Amino acid sequence: TMNVEHEISLLVEEIRRLGTKNADGQVSVKFGVLFADEKCANLFEALVGTLKAAKRRKIITYQGELLLQGVHDNVDIILLQD
Repeated sequence: TMNVEHEISLLVEEIRRLGTKNADGQVSVKFGVLFADEKCANLFEALVGTLKAAKRRKIITYQGELLLQGVHDNVDIILLQD
């Protein structure tokens, strides 16, 4: 089974690595950037599932429910916890 907590902590690391601080001082990254990143592709079997789990836990936020490559490449994924 996947260790969701571990996956989420890896996700947070990758958002920090790839993201930039927004006007509110929160780190954010475009979904497309995360999805296209080779390291992320290798790390996460189910990136979208990990994003949903992190969103449910209020660790990140983004617009919408399900993120799809291409369609949602410009959606900001915002890190709520630092």
